[in-house]
Amino acid sequence: MSGDTESVPPQTNSKSAYFLTRLKTLLSALIIIVFILSGVIGTLFFIPLQDDKDKETPVFTIEAGSPLPLIARRLEKEDLISDQYVFRLGVKLFGNAGQLKAGEFSVPSQSSMFRIMQILTEGQAVLHSVTIPEGLSNVQVFNLLSEMPLLEGEITRTPSEGALLPETYYFPRGSSRDSLILQMEKAMQQTLNQLWDKRAPNLPLESQEEAVVLASIVEKETGVAAERALVASVFINRLNKNMRLQSDPTIIYGLKKGEVLGRPIRKSEIKKPTAYNTYVIRGLPPTPIANPGRLALAATLNPAKTEYFYFVANGTGGHVFAKTLAAHNKNVENWRRMR
Repeated sequence: MSGDTESVPPQTNSKSAYFLTRLKTLLSALIIIVFILSGVIGTLFFIPLQDDKDKETPVFTIEAGSPLPLIARRLEKEDLISDQYVFRLGVKLFGNAGQLKAGEFSVPSQSSMFRIMQILTEGQAVLHSVTIPEGLSNVQVFNLLSEMPLLEGEITRTPSEGALLPETYYFPRGSSRDSLILQMEKAMQQTLNQLWDKRAPNLPLESQEEAVVLASIVEKETGVAAERALVASVFINRLNKNMRLQSDPTIIYGLKKGEVLGRPIRKSEIKKPTAYNTYVIRGLPPTPIANPGRLALAATLNPAKTEYFYFVANGTGGHVFAKTLAAHNKNVENWRRMR
């Protein structure tokens, strides 16, 4: 017996369509989620942190070798960013994961994570300063630098006495002591070159080295800026007459080699032979006795034009000058009466 059979529609196409519909829905949802997350992350990364803009600008320190996770964690802990993970992700997306610098950085209040990333990768580290007073010896400069905890490393450079320019120097935390000394040496040579080219004619100084030697004596003799050119003129006049310089600071340097004497010069030490004692030797000592400043160098290379050969303390921090020994002896008596 024959007859028509009822055909059953295939289920495969129906299931595939259903699966594709669900997949499209999931992908759309995923795209929306990613879009939302991207917006949230972007907002967190680029929008400034709402903070008190009037508070003092904090300083953030990165130690050498610090990994990104540690840096991000510390930034969050110090309330400089709102989320360490967003910061880490943003830094990686910008290709700066290995570019964060070691040092100290000023982070302005209300900075975005993006701005902080820029500061830590491109910004200028916070600079500290040290002022080297005029007239310190190398030993004293080295002692000063050795006591500064912001500097690192042993001092291995051995500049000659007088080779360091007393000045204020700036450096980031962690700079080596040697690098700062090198900076001082370069500053001295640059300054000396400039002043040497503008020196007065017919000075009894044959080289820059001799100029530094005499300038160091001028520096140690007076701390009064207006007197430096006068003191320099006394020594220039004495050199021209082949007279001994008779400078007390040269006695001290011959005894202590740059260390502090800590007491008055004894009478027996005035005539004690050393290579530096200008009461004994004629001409200049073999090396400077300190590091002279710019003003002492300038005064030495352009001294006042005087006929002075003597000076003594006036009891008020300065000196009184004389042309003759007789006048000088009177000034000495006046000074002794004031003591």
